[in-house]
Amino acid sequence: MGSISGRAGTGTVPGPSTGGLRFGGYAPLRDYAVIGDGRTAALVARDGSVDWLGLPDLDSPAVFGAVLDTARGGRFTLAPSVPYRSERRYLPSTNVLETTFRTNTGTGRVTDALTLHDEATLTPMRELLRRVDGLSGSVPMHWSVEPRFGYGTRHTRIARRAGVPVATAGSDALAVCAWDAGEPAWDGDAVSGHFELAGGRHALLAMPFAHQEPLVLPARSECDARLEATCAAWRDWAHDRLYTGRWHQAVMRSLLALKLLVYAPSGAVAAAVTASLPEEIGGERNWDYRFSWVRDSAFTLAAFLRLGCPAEAHAYFWWLMHASQLTHPSLNVLYRLDGGHRTPEKTLSWEGYRGSGPVRIGNAAARQVQLDTYGELMQTAWQYAQAMGGLDGDVARRLAELADLVCTAWEEPDAGIWEVRSPPRHFTQSKMMCWVALDRAADLAERGLIPSWHLERWHTTRDEIAAFIEGRCFSPDRESYVRAAGSDDLDAAVLLGHLHGYGGDGHRMRATIRALDRHLRHGPYVDRYSGADGLTGGEGAFLACSFWLAESLARTGSLPQAIELMDELIGLANDVGLYSEEIDPTTGDFLGNLPQGLSHLALISSACAITAASKDTTR
Repeated sequence: MGSISGRAGTGTVPGPSTGGLRFGGYAPLRDYAVIGDGRTAALVARDGSVDWLGLPDLDSPAVFGAVLDTARGGRFTLAPSVPYRSERRYLPSTNVLETTFRTNTGTGRVTDALTLHDEATLTPMRELLRRVDGLSGSVPMHWSVEPRFGYGTRHTRIARRAGVPVATAGSDALAVCAWDAGEPAWDGDAVSGHFELAGGRHALLAMPFAHQEPLVLPARSECDARLEATCAAWRDWAHDRLYTGRWHQAVMRSLLALKLLVYAPSGAVAAAVTASLPEEIGGERNWDYRFSWVRDSAFTLAAFLRLGCPAEAHAYFWWLMHASQLTHPSLNVLYRLDGGHRTPEKTLSWEGYRGSGPVRIGNAAARQVQLDTYGELMQTAWQYAQAMGGLDGDVARRLAELADLVCTAWEEPDAGIWEVRSPPRHFTQSKMMCWVALDRAADLAERGLIPSWHLERWHTTRDEIAAFIEGRCFSPDRESYVRAAGSDDLDAAVLLGHLHGYGGDGHRMRATIRALDRHLRHGPYVDRYSGADGLTGGEGAFLACSFWLAESLARTGSLPQAIELMDELIGLANDVGLYSEEIDPTTGDFLGNLPQGLSHLALISSACAITAASKDTTR
């Protein structure tokens, strides 16, 4: 397997003494890379600042939250104290980040990782390691750890334990261990230090964390060994993955990003690492994405199965079955990573990224009615049954009951896949996914994999749904399936009906793809929909829609256009191969939460489809 490190990216980034490439203290969202350990994840800016980290878990309150409030959020900075240029990459086949700082007097390299747990020895509950290597000359370095427990709402105390500064708040504690990185000092609620990094020397900073358990203070040799073991573990995992098609590097980086969104204790897959990053600078479209959405489930399971991740596929499917059982037969839009279904939404007093408030924690969309989720879950179960050769008896019964529910629920209006906060409507994509739910249920029943007690009703209702879609959701004037029944607005989400197998009029779907390409696409960018949605302001172009369009083009015989679009989309990643939720088409700036699981899932799905279509044309 070849290298899957991120594309080398360089750029002049002045050091902290001159302000850096930041806007009022905020780094461009494109400047963030992510590291993680299967339980939590951190955002690391190009200038060496860790600006986001939830502890102890991905969905826990942030101890570093400067990406949402540069003054009060807290961070862990580490960079030269003189002007520098920086370049970075992921170490090949890992989620370990390497940043090289070049100054007029020398060059240094920082390697960042959240270390993977070692079952054989006593290790910290969570541990952030930052190794600093002198490559040439001499570089003056400065670092500062500013923890803000509980989104900055809890008082932080710093005291020395066994010679090590330890910050505490209630039952949470983190230490700042420094070796050859200057003598740590603290003032108020920050620990800092500075040192001269000479060529051939290396320093180490470790931040072990504990929650409701003793704080483990590691030895330097243990940290060095754990960093090497973490790199080896990532390489071993990546080595077993299966993909040999086009855009290999981008697909494998997307899979590694997806792995960082897997919450190992449960198998759930988070939508993103972050909360409340804006879809428009200064706008109100700021949502917490540290939950697992049912709408992503079919793409998630397909990616795991296609790329040789059976353990992740199995764990994710059973987490989904456990979580959905709690609300059966209804489905929540999203669930907590531990499988819970209560996600109350509240607003923090933080100012938001570049002043984009409100900062929301939790997500009220969990209680919306989104009928497409039934099709997504049934498609996921159908894929799992095909791969594994069967279904558990209790799961099979529940799927049959879910199909029965769809037979009545499909007639109701809903909030749609985009979680708009306008009145419910008869969204076309929702109806298409209800059709998919019953079509997949019927197929499973006919193969004896779920109870067939209401099979005839499923067939009949499926046909009724198709008649509704074809009669009320297609506009001859627009030559397209439209956003909702009786509407003239367009919606890229109808592509999902096609990608998941909606069996409507094939000519109409090809016309729809052409209409969306013509009216919602601008270069490589595709808008989600046209028309009002109950929110003020606008948003960027939704990246997943662009990948869906590329895949749809490939599936309908427009392979050259699909490849051309895909090549453009691959070029939109940041310097380490990551994608956010949206991009500003005018500036190219990232918008929304990141790294966005759905963007990376859509990339994987599109790449696999285009590769398959390319093989078909050569036979």
